[in-house]
Amino acid sequence: MRTFELTAPTTIDEALGDTGTFLAGGTTLVDLMKLDVLTPQRVQNINGLPLRGIDTSDGLRIGALERMSDVAAAPGVYPAISRALLQSASQQLRNMASIGGNLMQRTRCGYFRDVDMPCNRRDPGSGCPAIEGANRMHAILGTSDACAATHASDLAVALVALDAEVRLVSAEGERTVKLADFYMQPGQTPEAEHDLREGELIGEVVVPKLDWAANSTYVKVRDRQSYEFALTSAAVALDVRDGVIADARVAAGGVATVPWKLGVVEDVLRGKPATQETFEAAAALAAEGAKPLSGNAFKVSLLKRTIVRALLETTEGMQL
Repeated sequence: MRTFELTAPTTIDEALGDTGTFLAGGTTLVDLMKLDVLTPQRVQNINGLPLRGIDTSDGLRIGALERMSDVAAAPGVYPAISRALLQSASQQLRNMASIGGNLMQRTRCGYFRDVDMPCNRRDPGSGCPAIEGANRMHAILGTSDACAATHASDLAVALVALDAEVRLVSAEGERTVKLADFYMQPGQTPEAEHDLREGELIGEVVVPKLDWAANSTYVKVRDRQSYEFALTSAAVALDVRDGVIADARVAAGGVATVPWKLGVVEDVLRGKPATQETFEAAAALAAEGAKPLSGNAFKVSLLKRTIVRALLETTEGMQL
């Protein structure tokens, strides 16, 4: 790790009026600084800022500095969100990691984290070895010939499924962006990962009120039971009335360069009976447009099965 200057602003105005990389839990930033992937000269410890709170009185509002473990345990948090958080990292890391930091975490692609290897995200124009190299963990959706790295956040998948927004603050004011639009697919500029502008900070996450999101879940398929990133994952919520799906929310992780909203699957589910046959028919469309690489074609079928499993889990115990 290289030397850097550390500051600790106590107000949002002070933090936004300064320069430097923001540090909250540090569970991603510090790792990347140790690897020399990131080498900021100035780091702002923002843990003293008033960006906390969990409010479930009208939907869900989560301060960006809330810790993952606290949000997962909070009453009234939708099950898909709690389960996504509890299947992330380890208990020790969840106690440290912030919600804003989790949403801003960088890819776990091994080429990105190895400064001796080319990587278009880290060094634009240098190339993407994953396209022809070791790519079992990489994306099959939203890729380009410049990048196939998966988005790492479990939480973001659940939030995208539930149509969450992020409130962004800056010296010029505030703006709100749907999380599904916040993340950018790589195209030919994979270094541009999100719509956070210079001088902006995530203030809070806002999930709209959705009473039937109590019928939601998050299913994560991985190589081992804990402390592992997803091969595939699915966040789903279903509104089932008299055995018929009135509405649905579905998103996938572990298979795309961004948290992948599956509107086509939602459309097929709406108005259909809540049966395994319906779930399989909807999930069959989940991998439309997929471009598997040499080592990850298995993700096409695994994604479909993961979505069916999540839908079945959501309807367990319902009188259908």
